[in-house]
Amino acid sequence: MAATTTGVYHTTYRGDLALRHTKLEYVRLALVLAVVAALPFVASPYWLTVLNQIGIAIVGAIGLNILVGYTGQISLGQGGFLAVGAYTAGIVATKTGVSPLLGVLAAVLATALVGAFFGLPALRLKGLYLAIATLASQQIIIWVITHWDFVTGGVDALVLEPVTLFGWTITGDTQWYWVIAGFAGLATLVGTNLFRTGVGRAFVAIRDQDIAAEVIGVDPMRYKLLAFAVSSGFVGLAGALTAYWTQILTWERFTLDVSILYLAMIIVGGLGSISGAIYGAAFMIALPAYLQQLSFRFQGDSFFVSNLPALQLLIFGATIVLFLVFEPKGMARIWQRMKDYFRLWPFRY
Repeated sequence: MAATTTGVYHTTYRGDLALRHTKLEYVRLALVLAVVAALPFVASPYWLTVLNQIGIAIVGAIGLNILVGYTGQISLGQGGFLAVGAYTAGIVATKTGVSPLLGVLAAVLATALVGAFFGLPALRLKGLYLAIATLASQQIIIWVITHWDFVTGGVDALVLEPVTLFGWTITGDTQWYWVIAGFAGLATLVGTNLFRTGVGRAFVAIRDQDIAAEVIGVDPMRYKLLAFAVSSGFVGLAGALTAYWTQILTWERFTLDVSILYLAMIIVGGLGSISGAIYGAAFMIALPAYLQQLSFRFQGDSFFVSNLPALQLLIFGATIVLFLVFEPKGMARIWQRMKDYFRLWPFRY
């Protein structure tokens, strides 16, 4: 491999297929891992809770980006699929004595099946019509949860006991930080490598042009359903982590607002980018948390405090609009431009 001012060139297939191509990329990875390892020791309890929320959001955002960004199948049912994963894990935890790992596995499989079922309209629908169909799945799932009293508890909260794994009872945000960070790292690794396989390339081919993909031998029916299943599996994992971490489930956690928030994450972070899903999840979770903290500094300013929810919505909407107008490829593209600038400096080309 040779790195020059005009690009990075490879002399072997092994070098071309590597996830990272330069020493600087390995240095950046080491720095990121060091920061992740140091955060729980320096973050306040408030921000530690926010970090756990970000970790769970990263798993769900990667799943949604697989479907929307990489396969081109829009979905507004993210909140409902999160609910399926969370309630599956919760029901397994409260009604059986099996290991929480089996509860996580059950949540992933159940959500993947439900996602594949609600992905059936994708075989006939595209664009706005598919979005409406997935929006219907959101409403149907929430209706089932609130009316299936003897299983989900209906509108009442479902309370879980603390998770015990291999004799270790996981309590507190600090301990959960390591568990959630581990699953977020696993989801990132799986998501990244998925698109180095034939399945991932088939997803991208369908996104770019499904008719052309079918001509070269990709079965759109099979891979669209598989995309919904794989995406929903990631979301089910995020739902299971939510259930075990919070230890209390109510249907209000999984409304349409959650679906819109996750869609905003991948738009702001960058569609069709695993790193973009991470950036978007971190940004869209940390921004409201920062505004909430900022409100405590303006306790004397009644206007700011009383209008904080409206201001949060205003900033939320303005952020999405600004990214769509000025950088449709999101934060991932901004970061790529920064890396290219420093790699090629002082040559403008």
